Order: sequence, then C-alpha cells, then structure tokens
Amino acid sequence: MTPPEETGQGITAEAPVAPPAVSLCLQTMRHRPEFLRAASARRQGTGGFLLQARDRKDDAPHVQVGFTASKKIGNAVFRNRAKRRLREVARAVLPGLAQPGWDYVLVARPGATVDRPFALLLADLEAALRAVHAPRSR
Repeated sequence: MTPPEETGQGITAEAPVAPPAVSLCLQTMRHRPEFLRAASARRQGTGGFLLQARDRKDDAPHVQVGFTASKKIGNAVFRNRAKRRLREVARAVLPGLAQPGWDYVLVARPGATVDRPFALLLADLEAALRAVHAPRSR
C-alpha cells in the first residue's frame, strides 16, 4: 500500500493503488462445442451458480471462460443481468485463482445469481475454484 499524499489543505488522501499485474490471458468461449466439452468435466455447485471446469491438457497459457443463463432464470433482462454479474465475478477472481490450460463455464442459477449479494458470489467462485483444483483422492 502506498503512503498517503498531502493534498495541500492539510487533508491526506490515499494514493491510487495499481491493480495487480495479470499474467493470465482470459478468453471468452463463443461456440457451443467449447461449452459442451467443459460441461462433461468437473462440476462444483455453489449458492449462486454452477462452475464447470475442464483441463484442456495443453500448454496454452490462456484460460477460456464462458457464461450461460437458461430461460429458467427469467426473461432476457434477468438472463442478461445474471451473465453481467457472472462476468464481473470472473474478472475479479479468475486472474488470481485460475490455472492456465483450463476452461471454465459459469452457469447461472434461477433465483440465486441475480439476487445473491455480490460479495457472496465472489466468495462462491473462490471456493469453487479451490475445490475444483484440489487434489482428488481415489
């Protein structure tokens, strides 16, 4: 954190803090086959959405992310609102916790994604990513 700066009137103001450097390239999924491949892999449910994740097993340094909201969410206004909220959650959390070479799909949940507090959505994605990437015991 940077030290406070003098504003000239005896009031100190916090100097702006630069966002963390992102070394991860996020790409958005656009085609149905990409979504279907991610849907057939690991799933982790949360209170606000369902996370589907798939290891592509390639050396590409990028992460693909997709967002979906079915008509069960509501009309177009609610579906778009749900996807906007999921996009913001992904922008905030994925650069820090996502792993290169993985695909992630966030699926909106009826009655939850739109109404759930944003802070809880952030916590949901963090917990879901940790669970997906935790070593599996078999």
